[in-house]
Amino acid sequence: MITTKQRAYLRGLGNALEPLAQVGKDGLSENVIEGIGLLLEARELVKIKALKNVDEDVREIAEAAAAKLGAEVVQVIGNIFILYKKSTRKNFKHIQLP
Repeated sequence: MITTKQRAYLRGLGNALEPLAQVGKDGLSENVIEGIGLLLEARELVKIKALKNVDEDVREIAEAAAAKLGAEVVQVIGNIFILYKKSTRKNFKHIQLP
């Protein structure tokens, strides 16, 4: 669980990111979850866009993805959300949380 201060710091870092993954009309399929998981392992902080044809609420999608991946929802604005998960890779410059 990340604190409010850490969440604010991650939001600041996430503002500069471009969305790297998309959730389409099929929702959170296994392929989408796997792709987001790989992105989180490689980058720790990932911005994801839910397309307009998604039937579910974006916050529900973000929370479901975070639950399946063991990640934290940093921010949900409109149809974009940001997830954070500390990488398990060695020799990697991890995001230093305050």
